[in-house]
Amino acid sequence: MARARKKRKPVAEMNVVPYIDVMLVLLVIFMVTAPMLNQGVKVDLPKVSSEALPQDNNTQVLTISIKSDKTYYWNLGSEVDTEKQQDKAMTLPQMTSAVTKIISAGNDNGKRTQVFIRGDKTVDYGSVMGAMGGLQKAGVGNVGLITEAP
Repeated sequence: MARARKKRKPVAEMNVVPYIDVMLVLLVIFMVTAPMLNQGVKVDLPKVSSEALPQDNNTQVLTISIKSDKTYYWNLGSEVDTEKQQDKAMTLPQMTSAVTKIISAGNDNGKRTQVFIRGDKTVDYGSVMGAMGGLQKAGVGNVGLITEAP
């Protein structure tokens, strides 16, 4: 009796093991070289010249000053009132509390409050960001930064 031979089907699968090896080598190369790349770009920040902002009667201007020793001061408008602690050094939580009171009093009188930050050029970036975070907690949505003309 003769055996019937079954026809073998050709294998149509592709061997992917070499491709996996190549991908692992590329992954290792990227993992080794990625930390060596420079992060960020060195830039020189410009000096700014601009015109004064127009004022209206329904707006009060609140200026927060930050000295190089990380103390905070506030000034509402152009008048200085020592009873309102405008010329006394404050910590960040004290400044946040004072700004909250000023803004709520301005809202009660129907006035919108514009807030500006005057930071000493030697104060670190973290202090300015801390002030902006405190102002945000106090309900301030927009903050302007005051610079000197070149």
